[in-house]
Amino acid sequence: MSEQRTDSGKRPSRRREDREPREPQEFEQKILDLARVTRVTAGGKRMRFRACVAIGDRKGRVAVGLAKGVDVSSAIAKATTQAKKVLITVPMRNESIPFDISVKYKASKVLLKPAPKGTGIIAGGVVRLILDLSGIPNVVAKMLGSSNRVTNAKATMTAIRALRDQHEVARARRSARAAAARAAATA
Repeated sequence: MSEQRTDSGKRPSRRREDREPREPQEFEQKILDLARVTRVTAGGKRMRFRACVAIGDRKGRVAVGLAKGVDVSSAIAKATTQAKKVLITVPMRNESIPFDISVKYKASKVLLKPAPKGTGIIAGGVVRLILDLSGIPNVVAKMLGSSNRVTNAKATMTAIRALRDQHEVARARRSARAAAARAAATA
């Protein structure tokens, strides 16, 4: 095995500074849960890995993906790909969420409350990671019920998906009033 040498007879440097810079990623990702799952088959046991990954740009877009793979890296890659397909935009008002919301998803219950500027993210576990990746600077959250990381992540995403900004609510109310007025006029 021959080594490549420079003019001075030394091996080339492998330091970080010498590497080509990576292009910045569009989304930051955090692994919420990584589990080894086993399926019993006729020939024995088949092991796979399940990854739950949250992605976000810290500018109001966030998603959670859940996928299985033969090895850890393929499970994470599949989960990230799935998360990119279900990205949602978080409505914000005064650097927080617009209103209190409580959501139940299976055995998990998540409560999110707006907070004044300077409060930061007061939350635990996966809720904190998701809110951090979404870019909401001030919010208070509480997980009630299950301690399962995957269901708490899905409950948090359901809560964020249910948030609406005041312009959306006003638009929906105007269209509902117009529909009611048309129905009354035809009756």
